[in-house]
Amino acid sequence: MYTPDDIDLQLLKILQANSSFTTKELAAIVNLSPTPTYERVKRLEKEGYITKYVAMLDPEKLDMGFSVYCNIRMKRLDNKTAQEFLDLVNSIPEVTECYNISGPFDFLLRINAPDMAYYRRFALDVLGAVEAIATVESSFVMSQLKRTHEIPLPQFPSKREK
Repeated sequence: MYTPDDIDLQLLKILQANSSFTTKELAAIVNLSPTPTYERVKRLEKEGYITKYVAMLDPEKLDMGFSVYCNIRMKRLDNKTAQEFLDLVNSIPEVTECYNISGPFDFLLRINAPDMAYYRRFALDVLGAVEAIATVESSFVMSQLKRTHEIPLPQFPSKREK
């Protein structure tokens, strides 16, 4: 298995903060020429360290700024029920995140909606129609204090304890 070196980790840090840099710009930042930089990025993609490039959108500007976290408890949880629930969740655009969690609930969903009235209809018509769901507990986001998808990276290998 491939282990990223300090230059790879620098590239990952840069790209996760801003993936719109060109190879030439990345090369200048990490002090390499463009060809090895391009090859490193391609290797990081191939090895699965980089899984996707996306643009983070402002949900407020798109009238989807009402965020809700829903804890879902299933009546019964087995492989078939979990897969059916996952298939449903993947088909619902308002569900922007889904986690299978431990504890008193089985799933945690993040839902984006325009407002409370929309979410109420969503909870009743969409989640309420799922026979396998026993409980839905909703928490409403009052204000967003931090938003990132950046993964904390280990210190560059040369700075780690060996």
